[in-house]
Amino acid sequence: MRAVFGIVTVLLALAMVGLLVKNQLSATSQALPAVVPPSASGQAETAPAAAPQNIKEQSQSTQQQVKQSVETLLQQPRGLPEASKP
Repeated sequence: MRAVFGIVTVLLALAMVGLLVKNQLSATSQALPAVVPPSASGQAETAPAAAPQNIKEQSQSTQQQVKQSVETLLQQPRGLPEASKP
């Protein structure tokens, strides 16, 4: 009886994890349309050429931005601490 209860519990936990994985995968696979505010003339402006079109390009763009930020920060001289007086 105890073994049956254990197996049923494991199967229920597996089913719950499966449903959560299915929901997460379906949520990440949906493509969201780009939001473009209308211009003053009433026509929609085109997206800039540098705007990422998919998740891969967006992640690569973010990685490049972080890399550039780190390189910029590493180029700046850092302040030396004041010598402590005895």
